[in-house]
Amino acid sequence: MYDLKEEEATPVGVLVAVQTPELDNQTLKESLDELGRLAKTFGIEVVARHSQRLPSGGKKAYLGPGKLEEIAEAIEALRIEHPGRPIVVIADDELSPWQSRKLSDLVKADDIMDRTELILEIFHRHAHTREARAQVELVRLAYQAPRMRERRVGADVGRVRGGGKGAGESALELGRRQIRDRMAELRRELEHISREREVQRSRRSEVRCVALVGYTNAGKSTLMRSLTGSDVYVADKLFATLDATVRSLSPPVTPGILVSDTVGFIRKLPHDLVASFKSTLEAALEARLLLHTVDASDPAFEAHIETTLAVLAEIGAGEIPMRYVFNKIDRIEDPEVLERQRAAWPEAIFTSALDEGDIARLHEIIVAVFQGERQEETLRLKHHQGAIRSMIFEQCEVLEESHDAEGGVYRVRATPVALASIHKRIDAGRP
Repeated sequence: MYDLKEEEATPVGVLVAVQTPELDNQTLKESLDELGRLAKTFGIEVVARHSQRLPSGGKKAYLGPGKLEEIAEAIEALRIEHPGRPIVVIADDELSPWQSRKLSDLVKADDIMDRTELILEIFHRHAHTREARAQVELVRLAYQAPRMRERRVGADVGRVRGGGKGAGESALELGRRQIRDRMAELRRELEHISREREVQRSRRSEVRCVALVGYTNAGKSTLMRSLTGSDVYVADKLFATLDATVRSLSPPVTPGILVSDTVGFIRKLPHDLVASFKSTLEAALEARLLLHTVDASDPAFEAHIETTLAVLAEIGAGEIPMRYVFNKIDRIEDPEVLERQRAAWPEAIFTSALDEGDIARLHEIIVAVFQGERQEETLRLKHHQGAIRSMIFEQCEVLEESHDAEGGVYRVRATPVALASIHKRIDAGRP
């Protein structure tokens, strides 16, 4: 696996793709454009693209011999044009270990990457929490294990806890055993984290939460910053944030509403990565409302919507109430494009995360959604149950408070879940 940190010069990238019969020219272009943005995020300067029409990816070397010869000649020219800079060939599909090895032998590049590996390396760089790092490492190891023989990296696998070379055990066998041991260790660690989250979830079961979901680079983090007044990290890169972030809606309302930002989705997102990040995406599963954030300025926004909906369905979040938020409308230069979108998506909320008026309107919509599920009720507390008063003010909107000889009387507006919890405590006679 190529380590860009060891190179002083910026690597030069050559994108390669197979255009199968079901892939039209526009979709191919969009996919390669996205691959180019992934490469840029990773620190590779893309200087060339090559594609070939084939029934499917070549079983032996991904591309046909004529195209491979053309790429090899182009790489030789690039070595003259960019002396001293490593050249990386990046395939738009996941390569088998054999395809990767043959491609490397035939085009003579400094390294071969595929879309899956590139995404995994970006995730590896951007994961910060203990859970995210463990999840990414687990998927990276699963990706690397079958490729060890072809890449001849068996002898170079770093030592991990519990590893030791047995009698007659080759470097390759040792490397594979160390990977298996490390993967088992990571699974145990993630199970422990999952149990901790279950405890946390039970404590916040009554909390009102809205989750921002959508395609990567749709502007979710900027929207999060605007809605919560927080210092959430924002960058014009794919997968700028991986770890789920939760902040309170601002200006605050009573009871409070939390806003969570989740990892963005992308086409051809490795299935194992989706499965691994299900726990991180549980922020979406716990939400009472999903704000499906769409980059309205991207010509491929409809394909991005389809990708996001597919991932949401895969993680079991497909039935949660959802509103579309068409973001980045300030980047749409042609007014007719925006009008067509408004006509086609009449229920969507059109915003610019940088426009205070748009954010204020979105804030009102979020609050209105949660207010719509609340009901009014009168609660009575005995004198010795004063501690429940703070619970009422925390979870309910108190419309009126009075006191009589028996205790406190509160006319409130709250969700059925919150009211049931308070009634349970009152009926139990707890203070």
